[in-house]
Amino acid sequence: MNRNDLCWCGSGRKYKRCHLAYDERIDSMKFDIFKSQVRPPKNIIKNEADIEGIRKSGVINDAALDLAGSMVAAGVDTASIDDAVRKFIEDHDAIPACLNYEGFPKSICISINEVVCHGIPSKKTILKEGDIVNIDITTILDGYYADASRMFMVGKVSPEAERLVKVAKECMLLGIEAVKPWGYVGDIGAAVNAHAKANGYSVVTALGGHGVGKDFHEEPYIAHVGERNTGMLIVPGMVFTVEPMINAGKYSVTVDKKDNWTVRTKDKSLSAQWEKTILVTETGVEVLSS
Repeated sequence: MNRNDLCWCGSGRKYKRCHLAYDERIDSMKFDIFKSQVRPPKNIIKNEADIEGIRKSGVINDAALDLAGSMVAAGVDTASIDDAVRKFIEDHDAIPACLNYEGFPKSICISINEVVCHGIPSKKTILKEGDIVNIDITTILDGYYADASRMFMVGKVSPEAERLVKVAKECMLLGIEAVKPWGYVGDIGAAVNAHAKANGYSVVTALGGHGVGKDFHEEPYIAHVGERNTGMLIVPGMVFTVEPMINAGKYSVTVDKKDNWTVRTKDKSLSAQWEKTILVTETGVEVLSS
C-alpha cells in the first residue's frame, strides 16, 4: 500500500498513521516453520470500531451471565435459566448467538458435573445440591459477538469439586497472562497445561478457544495444550477467547448420540471451564467479556 492510502484494516485512517509500522515489523520477522510459526491473516485484525462493537456486546453478555448466576440454586430447572437469559438479551436489542446455531435448540449452554460443554437446557434437568455448573453465553449486538462462561457451585459441593473449579479458573487466568503482543498462541496452551498437570488434572484437547468478531468462531484456534514459541503470532488487534476445559480424570471426551451436542468426559469424571473474550493491545490484554 502507499503511505497515504486508507489503511487495510478499515479504520478510515491513512496507512502511515495506522498499520504501516505493524506491517514493517511483521515483514522483518523470520518465522520458524518447524515450530509452525505463522503470521496472522489481516482479516482477523480488529480496528477501533470493531473493538468498540465487541466491547458493547460484552457488556450485555456479562450482564446476562450475572442474571444466569443469580438463578443457580438447588431445585431450579435449567430451561428456566435459559428462558430468562434469552428474554434479557432480546430486551437489550441483542441476539442470543447459540439459539439455532447449527441446530442448537437453546439460547445458552448449561453444562453440569461431567458435562464438559454444550449442555442443552431442559425442564427435566434440575440443579441439585453439590452440582458444579458451567454457563456459557454468547451475545450478538449490532453484528458483533461476545463470548464468555463462568462456573457456579450449587450449595455445598465436595472439596474435590471445589478444588477443580478453582484450578480451572487459575488455568484460564494463567493462559490469559501468557498472552503477550508479539508472542505466540502456543504460549497459552503451554501455561494452561503446565498448571493443570501440576494439580493432577488433564486438559481437553478436542475443543479450544477461537477468534471473536463478526462471526461466532474466527481465527485463531486457541489450543489449551501447546509449546511456547509455536503457532500463530499474537499481535495487537486480535480478539479471541481463552476457555480451557479441565477434567478431574483423563482428557478424552464423548458426544451424546441422542442430541449430537452434549460433550461429556469419557471416564465420567468432573469437568470445569471458565472463559473470557480478550483483546490483545500494544501492552498486554483487555478483557471484553467475562
